[in-house]
Amino acid sequence: MQPSRPGLPTGRWLRNDDEIRTLLAAARRLAILGIKPESRSAKPAHFVPHYLLEAGYDIIPVPVYYPAVTEILGRRVYRTLASIPGSINLVVVFRRSEHIPPHVDDIIAKQPGAVWFQLGIRNDDAARRLTEAGIDVVQDRCTMTEHERITEHGGFREQDG
Repeated sequence: MQPSRPGLPTGRWLRNDDEIRTLLAAARRLAILGIKPESRSAKPAHFVPHYLLEAGYDIIPVPVYYPAVTEILGRRVYRTLASIPGSINLVVVFRRSEHIPPHVDDIIAKQPGAVWFQLGIRNDDAARRLTEAGIDVVQDRCTMTEHERITEHGGFREQDG
């Protein structure tokens, strides 16, 4: 349980299958922080977002490097989360744990519903700051693996038609 601060929204750390299923079912618009361009397609930071796009999510690329790249997966690139027009349901993070802190203020400024640190990525201090700002957090899980696993066991996404 996360500490509550009176008068401020408090996010949660999402850990169980029901919470993950609910998050993935409700999310529509995903910003991918640290996405890699097609030339790096063997990297999880490219093939996982590609999978999520194919699964029906609206993907918004936010690469950290590659300043000359203006489009990834056929989508316009943004350099910060705060510069993305409209709301974001979920920020999927492909950054090493020690490289997350510089992005926390940008994430908080955008106010997504949740942030997902990919498999192998965990930063409890950043997660605490995000939950204190009212943002739910998933750590150290792969969105592609979780989506595949959860949809195989009762599915929840309908194909848009």
